[in-house]
Amino acid sequence: MKKPFIYAALAACALGSPLITAEPAGDWVSLFDGKTLTGWKPSSLGKATYTVVDGAIRGETAEGSPNTFLLSEGQYDDFELEFEVKVHDSLNSGVQIRSREKTANDLKTSGKDGAPATDLARFFGPQVEIEASPGQSGYIYGEATGHGWLSPEPKNADHAHNHMKNGEWNQFRIIAKGPRIQTFINGAVVADLSREDVHQSHPGGHIGLQVHGIKAGTGPYEVSWKNLRIRSLN
Repeated sequence: MKKPFIYAALAACALGSPLITAEPAGDWVSLFDGKTLTGWKPSSLGKATYTVVDGAIRGETAEGSPNTFLLSEGQYDDFELEFEVKVHDSLNSGVQIRSREKTANDLKTSGKDGAPATDLARFFGPQVEIEASPGQSGYIYGEATGHGWLSPEPKNADHAHNHMKNGEWNQFRIIAKGPRIQTFINGAVVADLSREDVHQSHPGGHIGLQVHGIKAGTGPYEVSWKNLRIRSLN
């Protein structure tokens, strides 16, 4: 049965932002059964490994590998996504939304400042950042889109927050509705971004769990996800 859900975000009120209201939503659907990687597939590029350990999806770095992603087999456009994540303090990670692997056609405009690109098959699109505090977790980056940071806050080199609990599990919530993407970490409001151009180029696509590439002589590092669930906002 579908019914409306209304969320009162107290932190948003304190900042003078409107209450977060989700449209009538579909039922929650689990993206991970806690035992296998059923419903997920590795990206074409990257050598990081993904396994199931203690009821969580664990991604482990591979030295010399580019960014690697574990892709949801399903594709999603307007949705609410929740998950828990724990990341090594030295590893940058993220969760892609509305993303896809580049085709020859995508190469024409996905380089820096809209120039042609050469990274065929690279997984690209909006990414919700995951990293230790103090940092930029929850803000939105344009992975391989040529845009760099989509959220304005990380463009200030002095900006950082402490919403992530280092070495512990952290609760993320993402609402993507049309061009607007909102993110929350452990109940705190982080990003509220509207980019019509990004929505035009990425109206829907896969969820992707990122293991970032690492420098030679570093690692191995791990990032783990659990309790991943999603519901439609169509």
